[in-house]
Amino acid sequence: MQTAILSFSAPPPPLRLNSSAFSSRTHQPNTLFFPSTISNRPSVLSTENFSRKLICKPPAGKYISDDYLVKKISAKEAQELVKGERNVPLIIDFYATWCGPCILMAQELEMLAVEYENNALIVKVDTDDEYEFARDMQVRGLPTLYFISPDPNKDAIRTEGLIPIQMMREILDNEM
Repeated sequence: MQTAILSFSAPPPPLRLNSSAFSSRTHQPNTLFFPSTISNRPSVLSTENFSRKLICKPPAGKYISDDYLVKKISAKEAQELVKGERNVPLIIDFYATWCGPCILMAQELEMLAVEYENNALIVKVDTDDEYEFARDMQVRGLPTLYFISPDPNKDAIRTEGLIPIQMMREILDNEM
C-alpha cells in the first residue's frame, strides 16, 4: 500500500506595480494600446482614423411595432385576459428584447397571428419589465409560451424555447 504525501506551500506574494512603469505612455482620448509582436514599441490604434458613412437615413422615430398584431401587454392586463371570458385560445409569449430566440419566435407568432386572426388571441409580456409576474408564472427560460384554452376545464400548455410554427398550429388545432 502506498501513501500519498501532500505538501502545501505559502501563496505567492501580491503583484506590485510602481507608477514609473506607466509614465512613459501618455493617455490620449480615443486611443487603444496594443503590444506589438514585431517590435518592443506599442502600436497605437486610434478611433479618430476611421470615418463613418451612413448607408441609409435612420428612421424618423416611429416604431413599426404599432403595426404588429401581437401586442405587448402588462402583467395586470395578462391576468385580466386569463381570468376573463374568452371564446378563443390565448397565447402568452414571455420574451426579452435581448433574447435572440425570442426575436425569431416573435416573427413566427406574427405569422401565426395572421393565420389565426379571429381564432386565437396572441399577446406578449416583456420579462424585464414584468419580472415578478414572470417569476410567478415560473418562467425559467426564454422564450416561454403559455397556451390557455377558453375552456376552464382544460389545462394550460407551457412550452419553453424556440418551437416551430407547425407545433404551435397543432396545439391550437388539436389541444385547445
